Amino acid sequence: MRDRPYTLLSCSMSIDGYIGGVGSRLLLSNEEDLERVDAVRASCDAILVGAATVRIDNPRLVVRSQARRGERAARGLAPSPTKVTVTRRADLDAQADFFTVGGCEKLVYCAGAWVAEARERLGTVATVVGGGGEAVDLRTLSTDLAARGVERLMVEGGSAVHTQFLTEDLVDELQLTVAPMFLGESEAPRFVREGSFPWNPGHRAALVDVRKLGDVVLLRYALSPRFEEGR
Repeated sequence: MRDRPYTLLSCSMSIDGYIGGVGSRLLLSNEEDLERVDAVRASCDAILVGAATVRIDNPRLVVRSQARRGERAARGLAPSPTKVTVTRRADLDAQADFFTVGGCEKLVYCAGAWVAEARERLGTVATVVGGGGEAVDLRTLSTDLAARGVERLMVEGGSAVHTQFLTEDLVDELQLTVAPMFLGESEAPRFVREGSFPWNPGHRAALVDVRKLGDVVLLRYALSPRFEEGR
């Protein structure tokens, strides 16, 4: 068993690097790209987003295609991958679509000091896991997911989660979709925040594929030697 899942980070952004509006969702994809993302989701064992994404976007995080859900069921899997979120205090609504939609397992990783409160709030709709002291340690989280049988993890946002996974060198593949628009709102969330990234002016990431999908462009980067085995 690997010590962590093969981790694929997927994100859509504007030309100027924004992934959402100020406190609101921003449509950056198109139908062709959404179909591609659905296929990627169906190939994964778990999908992870941060708590802010759950609160702001209220994502369903499910496989949309009935055919793909059927293929997963034929392999003895749930219709959609396990949903995972990362939070410090688990200040989340148990009625959010993350918890109520999908017919799949839900995992909430929170700081150790808040586990009891989180289980009281969310214990009937998710499995709450302590992931560290004052904040969730992503390596601990990744190791725990691997122990639960997650071999392929898809990370879908937001900025804080992207930054943590990338700066801690926990991503094997980056799939970045660029939409043909500028947002120009300095307070809006960007793809990543400030940080020390393994890929920098002295160590460029390996671009392995460029694909035009309608009016958006998909860029795929190999970020670890594990890319070839997981592509």
